[in-house]
Amino acid sequence: MVLSLKMGWRHLLFENWPVDASIVAAHLPDALDVDEHDGRAWLSVVPFTNVAVRPVGVPARLGVALPELNLRTYVTCDGEPGVYFFSLDAQGVLSVLAARLLQHLPYYYARIALESVDGRVRFTSRRRHPGARPADYAADYWPTGEAFVPSDDSLAAFLVERYRFYTQAPDGSLGYTDIDHDPWTLYPAAAETRTNTLFAANGFAEPESAPVRYYSPGLDVTATASQRWTTPE
Repeated sequence: MVLSLKMGWRHLLFENWPVDASIVAAHLPDALDVDEHDGRAWLSVVPFTNVAVRPVGVPARLGVALPELNLRTYVTCDGEPGVYFFSLDAQGVLSVLAARLLQHLPYYYARIALESVDGRVRFTSRRRHPGARPADYAADYWPTGEAFVPSDDSLAAFLVERYRFYTQAPDGSLGYTDIDHDPWTLYPAAAETRTNTLFAANGFAEPESAPVRYYSPGLDVTATASQRWTTPE
């Protein structure tokens, strides 16, 4: 990312599976360490839509919408926590190309549909990226229970209160982008998943445990320009 960006994240499902840390570590760059909660690593599938994506200083009405689906995990780099993405599927061709070329994020072009009806979100994604492994996802999801703000030491906070993501360039160098937003408001969530081949597409076996799910209506976000990681002296 060569510019700082503003955007909104809306209609998010955080769908999270505990897995053995060694499974995740085998898929990470050497500079990153698995971040664990209560002795377990986590893989998360996150469908949502970006709204009003635009450079900082540009009015929101000139921003673009970008439905997205990602598979991610939780890491540290020299003790600094963050997110690492294994794949990001998105609808916008130009946005996908820019993210791959300028930020080294593993974006893939996909056909995505999202609609919210009567309190439920219906999300479908089918990867159409030339030469990429096929990846399909289709689910209905919705909030249940009362809204809450995660406490600092909770699993929910571990999974959602992340303010940096890491990337790896083709030359092996590590980059990072900082994310600024208000604390998340979450709901317990339920989902009916019809298709999910993201794990297989990224070389993971299907997790054996049931997922922990949270829903958020969303919040507004500022993402800084990417920076190259250098190990502190």
